[in-house]
Amino acid sequence: MEWTEVKIYTEHSGVEALSDALIAAGIDGLMINDPEDIREFERNKNASWDYIGEEVWELCGKDTFVTVYLDKDDPTALETVRGAVDSLRSRDDVGSLEMKFGTVADEDWANSWKRFWKPMEIGERLLITPSWEEVPAGTGRVNITLDPENSFGTGRHHTTRLCLELLEKYIKPGDTICDLGAGSGIISIAGMLLGGASATAVDISADAAKTSQENARKNGIPDERYTALCGDVTTDRSLVSKITRDGGYTLVTANIVADVLIAMAYVFKKLIAFDGILILSGIIDNRKDEVFEVMKSYGFELIEERNCEMWNAAVFID
Repeated sequence: MEWTEVKIYTEHSGVEALSDALIAAGIDGLMINDPEDIREFERNKNASWDYIGEEVWELCGKDTFVTVYLDKDDPTALETVRGAVDSLRSRDDVGSLEMKFGTVADEDWANSWKRFWKPMEIGERLLITPSWEEVPAGTGRVNITLDPENSFGTGRHHTTRLCLELLEKYIKPGDTICDLGAGSGIISIAGMLLGGASATAVDISADAAKTSQENARKNGIPDERYTALCGDVTTDRSLVSKITRDGGYTLVTANIVADVLIAMAYVFKKLIAFDGILILSGIIDNRKDEVFEVMKSYGFELIEERNCEMWNAAVFID
């Protein structure tokens, strides 16, 4: 099935009026593209959505517009949209209301975002290549083939980059890895490809756990050396017991948000080996001191920290 895509250009001040007019005319399924919303999140460091990656900006662009998708075989739908838009033209706060048209096939929607994600070098040793791209030749880097599916973790966000940079510095051959909040599995898979002996990846999302396991297989890591599980280690003591290993993990990583890192502090202590390395990321500036103090209260010693814009990552030793 094909759809008519209609983009109606407006301004931040006109988004609500335009959306209301379209809904009142019986047009639903609107998609709003307003860069000001993203800027507001970045200005508000207490916003609940901590992660705003570069890919969001690339998808969003600079323009403000409302997109609707109309059944190409419905002869009245486009005129309905034109009527709703024309009803606003006397206002001076809605922008140009220029309309641009295109055609979209059902199968294009799920894949259109892929054009924004290309192979990317991280740190001194790593290369992240999406599964639908060819691996660049001659880089001399350790390649991670990755398909994020519905999970966080492409390597593009500052938090993931910081975590990977610290991982490649501190990992040792034969390390046993536990990655909490694994997302796509990018951190634990990188650790395995850099010489880790085994990895346990845990995420609260079943989709993420499935994606992590599949990504590990795509990178040639056998199931007996890589285990992905779904669950919440902050509340599920049986899960914590299940993933606990004799002697502990020599490397524990968590790239999440400050509140969850704080809630996981006792879990880190239970899982990590003596003299094991703990790498944390996802910490915004105004929560850094709080997170660090909690980790110190559990006996972890801070040995390195890094910052990129408003984001922080740190390495602790038990």
